Amino acid sequence: MSAPAATPVSGSGSIAGSAPSEAELLDFARRTAADAALVAQLPLDEQGRTWVRLDGPGGSEAWLIGWPPGTGTGWHDHGGSHGAFATAAGVLREDSLAARLPTEGWRTLELAEGVDRSRELGTGGGRAFGPHHVHEVRNESRTEHAISVHAYYPPLPLIRRYSRTGAVLRIEQVERPEDWQ
Repeated sequence: MSAPAATPVSGSGSIAGSAPSEAELLDFARRTAADAALVAQLPLDEQGRTWVRLDGPGGSEAWLIGWPPGTGTGWHDHGGSHGAFATAAGVLREDSLAARLPTEGWRTLELAEGVDRSRELGTGGGRAFGPHHVHEVRNESRTEHAISVHAYYPPLPLIRRYSRTGAVLRIEQVERPEDWQ
């Protein structure tokens, strides 16, 4: 992934000194995704995702992300942060688990039946999630870029990356902020 220069965008909505709620993060993501001038500034790369760090509301971490055709995140969580994302252009598919996973003390977990959820988020679509959310997001288009805005609070302390084979979820890697900033 290549990272262009940051373009700060200020968020509002949360009371000074208070943590932004999931709803406030979603509102920020949707408003920012609707900012056509900002979205147009994101350099797009055919080879990999691009991103710009943004100033989110109430001290949250936010990102404007470009998704080339066929790219995705793989299964991951947000290290205990809650968050939201909204699609600014194109269509993103999110697969998620409707199950609260333990945060520590395991490497492999067998998932119960019926925990899989899938949704498509077109331009203007978004969703908020809690601190135990595990998902993967991808642009399934073969020809079009997708662009989205993501916001997290507290700022991401880590991201756990998972592999999944059938019902078995396995922790493969733990990334820290210095790995993606």
